[in-house]
Amino acid sequence: MKLLDGKKCAESLITDISRRVAAYVGSGLRKPHMTVILVGEHAPSESYVKSKITSCARAGFESALLRFPESITESELLAKIAEINADPATDGLIVQLPVPKHINPQNIINAIDPDKDIDGFHPTNFGRMTLGQKAFRPATAYGICKLLQFYEIPVKGKHCVVIGRSNIVGKPISIMLSNDFEIGNATVTLAHIETPRELLLDETRRADIIVVAVGIPGFITEDMVKDGVVMIDVGINRLDNGKLVGDVDFENVSKKCSWITPVPGGVGRMTVAALMVNTLMAYQNNFDLL
Repeated sequence: MKLLDGKKCAESLITDISRRVAAYVGSGLRKPHMTVILVGEHAPSESYVKSKITSCARAGFESALLRFPESITESELLAKIAEINADPATDGLIVQLPVPKHINPQNIINAIDPDKDIDGFHPTNFGRMTLGQKAFRPATAYGICKLLQFYEIPVKGKHCVVIGRSNIVGKPISIMLSNDFEIGNATVTLAHIETPRELLLDETRRADIIVVAVGIPGFITEDMVKDGVVMIDVGINRLDNGKLVGDVDFENVSKKCSWITPVPGGVGRMTVAALMVNTLMAYQNNFDLL
């Protein structure tokens, strides 16, 4: 068993980005700029945002964190998004999810300029990605692809099983792995909460690669996988004792894996790195550098 070390891969990507940014700045261009909007007080969101801002600094980006109280109205938030959309000095914009219950998250996602949508959630980007066109790809799914590339994991022609169909992870990664991208061309099965247990077991037991994102600690057990499987664990679950674990019974399942992501230190790091990749692309688009 070998670890798919997200920290190592993310550091490599960010180091490469910082070199490219230094060259651009050296030629007289401004630095790339990311703006993050955070609404209310949500401990996990605070942690995610801090990681993004720190990574921006390491990549050579400028960044701005705009905080708003939970009481902000949807119309007020939409007005702020429109203001940032119109600002040529901002390359990428993220509204950290979740937002308060009185705000419709889809309205927020749809309001972001697709050219600044570095999270890759806007319908325009999601649609382009689905069609195999150039687009900002959803960051967590894109990070998984970058991780597989970094460790040169064969994907073409492999049988991949994705468990969970969220718009953030399950749907986009199933599309990316099956599409004709630089990494892809796999045969993909997308399972979810309505998949019968016996059918799920049939699929996972013959899968070459499994991506699981269901938010259930220890959901994937040793009896569900074959020897040599590549396991991508997207889950981040905090137990009563405070320990962070994934959706995979790591101790037992890892014995059968050829490669497996740790939790923490796996996919989470790659999500932030993929945001840096998307931000650099937005910047390059703005200056016709691609």
